[in-house]
Amino acid sequence: MDESLGISHEGIKVALDVKKRYKRREPICVPGDNARILLPENLLNADVDLHGFEDPLPLAMVATRDPESPMALAATARLTPLARDAELVSGVVQVVGESTKHPLVRRCVELVTENAFSPKVLSSLRFHASRMVGESRARYTRALRQNLHAMMEGTIPPREFVQEFFELTEAGNLRNDIRKKLVLSLLLSEAIRPSVKFLVLENFRRLPQPVRLSIIAGVLKAEPTRHTEIIKEELKWIVSPERHRRDVH
Repeated sequence: MDESLGISHEGIKVALDVKKRYKRREPICVPGDNARILLPENLLNADVDLHGFEDPLPLAMVATRDPESPMALAATARLTPLARDAELVSGVVQVVGESTKHPLVRRCVELVTENAFSPKVLSSLRFHASRMVGESRARYTRALRQNLHAMMEGTIPPREFVQEFFELTEAGNLRNDIRKKLVLSLLLSEAIRPSVKFLVLENFRRLPQPVRLSIIAGVLKAEPTRHTEIIKEELKWIVSPERHRRDVH
């Protein structure tokens, strides 16, 4: 592929990997660093070198396939400036507008194309995408707190709470350190019933591997109590496989 057209071999490779990850419902990671989940802030920060994600195709994949509109909009904001000097990329942007599942992304593509990728419009798109990411993350955080309170009051069944807990942390694109802190607080809190903790462990594989390893280490280092000893026993079958994978990689 002629890179002068705006599309590279590395970009094609990254786009195919992103497609596979979406299909398997795996987190999208920063290229070359599987310990870091790709966040909307990464896409919106022009000073961050995202290697293969600087190519239009993986950005287009995120803009069309990511289930959350803040992430899709952030990818669109990073993609559209690449179309100013490349006719082929301009066509990619148009395809994004036609195939994305997010009405907001579609409208943004319409605006930038109608204004011939004006720098002023592109800057405005980046600003609004950044604001939307912050507002969205705050909304998901409030929902997590409200659900926890409702579960403690008995108005949300434990299984529903845990399912929504993982959906909200995934949809909110929370940083790994925040995910670790939230899950550890659930597992180590004496105010949370063991049944809820077991449900959390049932969904443990949904967390990125670095987060799982950090949580396991945190539980194993915790002061021995009736609650922590139960969780440590449940984690025993997880520790060996995780250590093996860590050593392999």
